[in-house]
Amino acid sequence: LQLVESGGGLVQPGGSLRLSCAASGLSLDYYATTWFRQAPGKEREAVACVSTANGTLDFGAAVKGRFTISRSIAENTVYLQMNNLTPEDTATYYCAARWYYYCSVSSRDYDSWGQGIQVTVSS
Repeated sequence: LQLVESGGGLVQPGGSLRLSCAASGLSLDYYATTWFRQAPGKEREAVACVSTANGTLDFGAAVKGRFTISRSIAENTVYLQMNNLTPEDTATYYCAARWYYYCSVSSRDYDSWGQGIQVTVSS
């Protein structure tokens, strides 16, 4: 499975971005797919996950109500809609997948990773 992220960039506080994670090789229907992010000097953290067994899950109070994960099996793509962005959301965002129906918050449980994409929130 190969993953390619797109949609990042520079946005002003309060703005929105939609990240895409396009998969090739196998269907994401068989995978739990999670968006992680890592800010400079901080550990990588799970943001949201989508899987056949769990549906969609948000991880962390910081993104609840602002970030929405979704999946298109037909397009074999996972999306992360990010609204009302703040400077604290600035990070490199990664898409990761694991060959399992259930989500996990641990990056060690994922064996397929995208290259990462930068999101910068600044005025």
